[in-house]
Amino acid sequence: MRKILIADDDGGLRNALKLALEANGYGVQLAANGGEALSIQRDGFRKAFPGARIVVMSGDAKKAKGEYLSAAALMGADAVLKKPFQIETLLQTLRSLGF
Repeated sequence: MRKILIADDDGGLRNALKLALEANGYGVQLAANGGEALSIQRDGFRKAFPGARIVVMSGDAKKAKGEYLSAAALMGADAVLKKPFQIETLLQTLRSLGF
């Protein structure tokens, strides 16, 4: 089973993504924030799982419009998605990454 870890501070979004991804055959684990996600994955996702793909999702922060996604791309994220996005966009992104 293809496994995905979702880390997001919005509980409603986490649960909606979980339901949509499970309906499309993914196994999903949830984390409320990055720290919790790292804790779940012990010493960091890339280190513990070198074949893992990372998709960063972020909305428009008023102070840093778009800077989070640009920074994530520069730090090695495999893909970035600007919120809000359609679930089909996420699924297409995952497929493009071999998921």
